[in-house]
Amino acid sequence: MITEIVTELPLVPAEMREKILSAPRTSEAHRALFDQTEAMHRVQTGGAACAEVLATPMTIAAWNVERCLFPQETADKLRTEGASIVLLSEVDHGMARTGQRHTTREVAERLGMVYVFGVEFFELGLGSPTERAFCTETENARGWHGNAILSAVPFNRVALVRLDCHGHWFSTEFGADPGQPRIGGRMALLAEVATDHGPLCVVSTHLESNANAAHRAAQAGRLMDAIDVFAPGLPVVIGGDLNTGNHMPPDFDWRSETLFQTARERGYHWDGTADGMTTRPSLITRHPDRTMKLDWFACRGLAAVSPRIVSSMAGEVPLSDHDMIVMTCMPVE
Repeated sequence: MITEIVTELPLVPAEMREKILSAPRTSEAHRALFDQTEAMHRVQTGGAACAEVLATPMTIAAWNVERCLFPQETADKLRTEGASIVLLSEVDHGMARTGQRHTTREVAERLGMVYVFGVEFFELGLGSPTERAFCTETENARGWHGNAILSAVPFNRVALVRLDCHGHWFSTEFGADPGQPRIGGRMALLAEVATDHGPLCVVSTHLESNANAAHRAAQAGRLMDAIDVFAPGLPVVIGGDLNTGNHMPPDFDWRSETLFQTARERGYHWDGTADGMTTRPSLITRHPDRTMKLDWFACRGLAAVSPRIVSSMAGEVPLSDHDMIVMTCMPVE
């Protein structure tokens, strides 16, 4: 569990970039490179809170914003839902495809919130062919891509939990794309915030897409183990893109993902997630193979009401290939 907090993530020097590009595409090499990349072992915070304590019931949103091509419009969409906690995944920081912007910071500033950002991947490439069309420069200024939590109130504590570091998107053992060099792996951000019913643990995560149900269940188990250490006995909200049913045969039912029952056995429920699929075509993912239900809230010690799925369309423009999920919740007395 990573708890070292910084206001700026350390850049990867040129010699380290060359080392990554020339390294053999193996898990062993990835682990060594991962260990040497400082930003993988830090948590970045910033922004300004607009309150001291969250009033309950509270509204929480989770959204995979697919790089966050449109920070201003993304913030405006979030504002209409009145969320006091926002759990984001797939946010860029210093990537050419999003104009080298710190997309989390821009969204947080527009909403008047504090934020915590953690690196999922350090990316040396410019992305897929559709992403390259958005690039304003030929290199990434920083190359960070990850998850974030935004809050209307200050964070009491924050932590980053690594769910893997074996190089799923680096090593050829796992079919990694050599045209998109990157190091890192799936992760989760944990934060404790104050509410008028006591402290609450909120979690933003993103489970592996290019894997099977057993792999995702193992990641979910590691995450819940970490939550038990970070926030024993506290009410918890986990929100994010769990990739349920992704990269599985077309006839696979996402309900068969074992992570659902595993979470129930550990005291979580899924009542905060509305029925309905959560993906759509976007400017990057233009022709998805199928519509899927990937985005979820798992809650412990909380009652969840009014779950809903909010379209990611802003007029005629899709802000993401995922729709936003929203719920209202309150600690159980």
